[in-house]
Amino acid sequence: MKLSKFKFNLPQELIALHPTKNRDESRLMVINRKTGEMEHKTFKDLLQYFGEKDVFIFNNTKVFPARLYGNKEKTGARIEVFLLRELNEDLRLWDVLVDPARKIRIGNKLYFGEDDSMVAEVIDNTTSRGRTLRFLYDGNHDEFKKALYALGETPLPKYIDRPVEPEDELRYQNIFATEEGAVVAPAAGLHFSRELMKRLEIKDCQFAFLTVHSGLGNFREIDVEDLTKHKMDSEQMVVNAGVVDIVNTAKDNNRQICAVGTSVMRAIETAVSTDGHLKEFEGWTNKFIFPPYDFSVATSMITNFHLPLSTLLMMTASFGGYDLIMDAYEVALKEKYRFGAYGDAMLII
Repeated sequence: MKLSKFKFNLPQELIALHPTKNRDESRLMVINRKTGEMEHKTFKDLLQYFGEKDVFIFNNTKVFPARLYGNKEKTGARIEVFLLRELNEDLRLWDVLVDPARKIRIGNKLYFGEDDSMVAEVIDNTTSRGRTLRFLYDGNHDEFKKALYALGETPLPKYIDRPVEPEDELRYQNIFATEEGAVVAPAAGLHFSRELMKRLEIKDCQFAFLTVHSGLGNFREIDVEDLTKHKMDSEQMVVNAGVVDIVNTAKDNNRQICAVGTSVMRAIETAVSTDGHLKEFEGWTNKFIFPPYDFSVATSMITNFHLPLSTLLMMTASFGGYDLIMDAYEVALKEKYRFGAYGDAMLII
């Protein structure tokens, strides 16, 4: 499978810059894999497609305010620092990306906040853009994290080309997000409102929550034409016993199992046993799913409309079938569906 097969022309105006007023009122394209039929609905119409003991698997990772702006010592140059993950609590070490990278060397100090209240020192160059920063702070760890996050802003994807607004803190986050660690919101879950989840509960649908700390690898450009040669960035994930029990019971009873988002699909395909059942898992996954691929667990999938050449589009095409999904994207472009994290949704059944 070649990278160029996932290229299409996406007009800039179809990239959603803001979410819909209400979470569950974005548009929903429903695609039937058996018949090839496409329906145009509203997201809350999801209720029509699921019933008693059907299972939704969600990613409960929580996005933290990962994008900071600091100034370099002496020159005062403005530097964007993107927090990726904490490496060591006691030493206040963080794995970060810096931009512009060429200006930052080991030993440089960066100052954050209006009063330069937070200082960090560059102690390692891990990649061309990546660095390890040691933050210098006197308080305890909780105080440090609170101060650090107060300086940060919601890490909207770069393709949402506008300043961050107050509503983003709430809307670029799933309502069921509890486990802090993501720098990318699992976008398929953004459409679920409390009202919709309550109505699904009333229909006796079941919810299972696993954790995948979604990282910037989702947006990293693929630089090889042959997809077998692309390596995904690793993401930390946890599938606990409660999820395993709910999902395997549904599978054994031939109920629907809906993966809400590509991160969930990657997780369950990482944590599947040879007999097609889910097993407990705690660790890292760098699983890259592209067509053709045989799925073991999910019978349906909710996902957003993704950008050209993205690994997210490749996974969607794997589940829905390459030809059907690319046809659906043509329809989505004609019908002016909105693309990206704040855009519209697709249900593949």
